[in-house]
Amino acid sequence: MNRCKKKAKARFVRNFRFLRQGSNSLCLGPVMHVSGLFIYPVKSLRGYAVPAASVDELGFSGDRRFMLIDEAGRFLTQRTAPRLARIDARLTDSTLTLSADHAGQVSVARAPDPAAKLRPVTVWKSPDLLVEDCGQAAAAWLGDFLGFTCRLVRSGDKFARPVLKSAARPGDRFAFADGCPFLIVGEASLAELNDRIQANGGEPVPMDRFRPNIVVTGSDRFAEDHWTRLQIGEVTFRSGGLSERCIVTTTDQLTGERGKEPLRTLATFRRDAHDPTEVNFGTNLIHESKLGTVRVGDIVTPG
Repeated sequence: MNRCKKKAKARFVRNFRFLRQGSNSLCLGPVMHVSGLFIYPVKSLRGYAVPAASVDELGFSGDRRFMLIDEAGRFLTQRTAPRLARIDARLTDSTLTLSADHAGQVSVARAPDPAAKLRPVTVWKSPDLLVEDCGQAAAAWLGDFLGFTCRLVRSGDKFARPVLKSAARPGDRFAFADGCPFLIVGEASLAELNDRIQANGGEPVPMDRFRPNIVVTGSDRFAEDHWTRLQIGEVTFRSGGLSERCIVTTTDQLTGERGKEPLRTLATFRRDAHDPTEVNFGTNLIHESKLGTVRVGDIVTPG
């Protein structure tokens, strides 16, 4: 069998399984598999799709390893600065490049720098995190585009942030994401939400409003609510709980403009059972495997 045929056969086996019906017949049935993978190099800036993502101690390699802070060291997000959605962030093996329409670009080193100035910052309930300042050139470019003073910082060798969720175990760490290293969403869940939005007279929203790391197809709607453990490719995950959604989901991830959806519709059927002021969509994940690779097309197996 030549190489092309071997690859085609492997892809076929990965995405489908045989289900036996009766004693002598076989039929094809779809299985859950990864349909999208996304990296967000800078917290609350644009992310991008990748065909595969490797896992390290903090999550997907390169995911949310940078962040913007204000003059007081407080982290910045689209919650208070929706214009952040207009900044594109891209990684190479050695650099992070920020760019925006009609504003040019600026690049900084991706790797930690022992000579960088250290700054203490707080991210939600994680205080006194030591981060590396990425320099004046990045700060000046960001200030010019955003219209206010801020700094770009990077997780470096002195950075350590444990996961604080009840599902966390010793050794579970992550970077600048809100509460967990990963977020997973099923395509069927978004389809159900958009059907309800349209029934309410609104326009459907794209998946990027929820900024997931992993998107799954082939699952039932909101099946991810009930997954406790998952095997995806070479990586084992466990649930970190449902994801509470905020105003960022109402922000167009290309223009920075805000509307009322999807929060308006989520509030009609996805209120948190323990805190009705919150609405949920998607599930947080913690990786038990600290090494490995997840690829688009990988089978998703709940445990």
